[in-house]
Amino acid sequence: MIRYLFFLSVLAACSAGTTYFRDLPATRVAVNGSVFDVRVRGELAEAVRVNTQYAPRLGPIRDRAGLAMAQVSGCPILDVLGDAAVTVGVLGCDRAAGERLLLTSISTRNYECIDYGVYEDLGSDYGYQVFECTPY
Repeated sequence: MIRYLFFLSVLAACSAGTTYFRDLPATRVAVNGSVFDVRVRGELAEAVRVNTQYAPRLGPIRDRAGLAMAQVSGCPILDVLGDAAVTVGVLGCDRAAGERLLLTSISTRNYECIDYGVYEDLGSDYGYQVFECTPY
């Protein structure tokens, strides 16, 4: 029983976010099969991948995380750093002033995303947005 409780507490902490973002509410977003909890603070956004995927490489996850952070923040993403589980993106706009910076972004330049609306997640109390993004 103690092992089971420990395992559940470890799983619950997996999507809590890093220390800088931990106290912020998350927006759950799915992009091309990857599901992220996205938090935004200041000029940074964090995307924590919460679904299981077999041996994901950072390459495809990086692009999907950037797209998820762009959808939630409303800003282009200038750079994405991290690993296949937790990524941090640099926002390309000043959210407080509502101004976009005139810098090239990595996330919105080469992709077109379709918002499929909010879908209920059977394992939680809230739904999440689902996007399908394709290069153009």
